[in-house]
Amino acid sequence: MEKLWYVVNTYSGHESKVKEKLEMRAESMGFQDYIFRVIVPETTEVEIKDGVKKEKTKKMFPGYILVEMIMSDEAWYIVRNTPGVTGFIGSSGKGAKPTPLLPQEIDRILANMGMSRLDADVKLEKGDKVNIIDGPFKGMEGTIDTVDLENNRLNVLIDLFGQETPVEVELFQVSKI
Repeated sequence: MEKLWYVVNTYSGHESKVKEKLEMRAESMGFQDYIFRVIVPETTEVEIKDGVKKEKTKKMFPGYILVEMIMSDEAWYIVRNTPGVTGFIGSSGKGAKPTPLLPQEIDRILANMGMSRLDADVKLEKGDKVNIIDGPFKGMEGTIDTVDLENNRLNVLIDLFGQETPVEVELFQVSKI
């Protein structure tokens, strides 16, 4: 089972409270190995009013939070039954588990917030060996040449027809060996 990102519907205006309650529940019930990060997607906008600059935090998706988790029956139950949660997006109901966000979708959302899908424990550095798991070079192994976390991209050196060739891939397209 792998950790994936899911969209959880909450009461509008209660996103931060639900995030806090869900994190507390995961910790108190010992589910930190299943429920990892809970994020309220927000952006900061600069507003000029009466000649005064003010930074204003604005919710990207009012009424929704993002949860990085391993979808087990117990973890699903904990999230669904957290006060303020109305359900998962991508679930047909009737006990059907929701579909996770695609890596490209979560990468775009997190990049807008200045974050990355890769957590601190999965550090990628020059010289690390990686498997390419998506895209035209899927199934090939390579060595990281450069890391661009700001744009969620890597330059990976792969063996192409007996020659070391640099290719540019996005973070979600690789897994560390």
